[in-house]
Amino acid sequence: MESTTATWTLHELPLVVTPEDPDAWLVVGMVRARNAVIRADWDHDDFASTEQETFSDLRHQRYTRRRRVVALVDGADGDPDRVVGYARLDLPLQENTHTGYADVGVLPSHRGRGIGTALHAAALDLARGDGRAKLMVETDHAVEPAEGPGALSAPTGSGRVPADAPSVRFAQRHGWRLEQVVRHSRLHLPVAPDLLDRYRRESHERAGDDYRVVQWEDACPDAWVDQFALLNTRMSTDVPLGGLDLEEDVWDAARVRTTEEQVLGRGEHLLTSAVEHVPTGTLVAFSSFQVPGHSDEFVWQGDTLVLKEHRGRRLGMLVKVAQLDLLARVRPTVRRISTWNAEENSWMLAINVALGFRPEGCVGEWQVEL
Repeated sequence: MESTTATWTLHELPLVVTPEDPDAWLVVGMVRARNAVIRADWDHDDFASTEQETFSDLRHQRYTRRRRVVALVDGADGDPDRVVGYARLDLPLQENTHTGYADVGVLPSHRGRGIGTALHAAALDLARGDGRAKLMVETDHAVEPAEGPGALSAPTGSGRVPADAPSVRFAQRHGWRLEQVVRHSRLHLPVAPDLLDRYRRESHERAGDDYRVVQWEDACPDAWVDQFALLNTRMSTDVPLGGLDLEEDVWDAARVRTTEEQVLGRGEHLLTSAVEHVPTGTLVAFSSFQVPGHSDEFVWQGDTLVLKEHRGRRLGMLVKVAQLDLLARVRPTVRRISTWNAEENSWMLAINVALGFRPEGCVGEWQVEL
């Protein structure tokens, strides 16, 4: 794909790019541009990505095809600063092959020139060419607005995005529909020890001897990998999805191992706590952290799930406290945790609030028919 105007050009990256390839500078430029967009949206660098992350993602495409288009201004070949915008397209290859995930961004200094519109059109064309019927995209907002004329409410009835945000206006102008709002929450560490002691004691008492916590770093132990795959499968449908058209995403041991390899290849690490139902020897809950390579003070809260048939026993609090204990032992420098939950997921939000997570913005989940 090559599209040119008087001042900028769209260029599609090869499907796979390594650090040694001639096109590697385009990846470097894309990472820099995306980090600048993230910084403009959130006013910090915790959510930044690295070149190593991106090269690892492009190397691992067994379950997701990754198409990338960049906008280049005039300049010398090999100069990453020529990249002023990007369109990232992730297309599932196993389940949900009718849809995909788009991410379009333009440097604030280069907006208003039609670059975003051109990148958006390129992403939709690639998705249609791949046989996709729908696409999903997210808009990031550092503050969730109060209910009122300046807010656009999700059809779920929970959560709002700022109606006047440029990304919201762009999405609506191009026919996207807001399907769900996800709350971004932050926990600043350390949590008061007496609070953790209380929740640890109460959750153990409520769960009883039928449940015990198991934990691991990075690779899931072989003894648990099949059951951990099942938990990841259930995660795809057991959480609120709003109006997003998503079907069950099936995991097996091979997919768990491939994902671990991808994450470690990104220069990141995984911390996981799970709950075993002792009478049956099965895993029924889990919670994970993803430790980024660019910071020793921040971690992403990954998925947290308690199987529906085991809810009501405080296993969610049990596994979340266990995760905080694990984090304090192996990553004591971490001071901030970010998590995202659907605004209608009152059960998980209540646990997070009890532990000290506080709202710091939101994400709009949008969908469009192609």
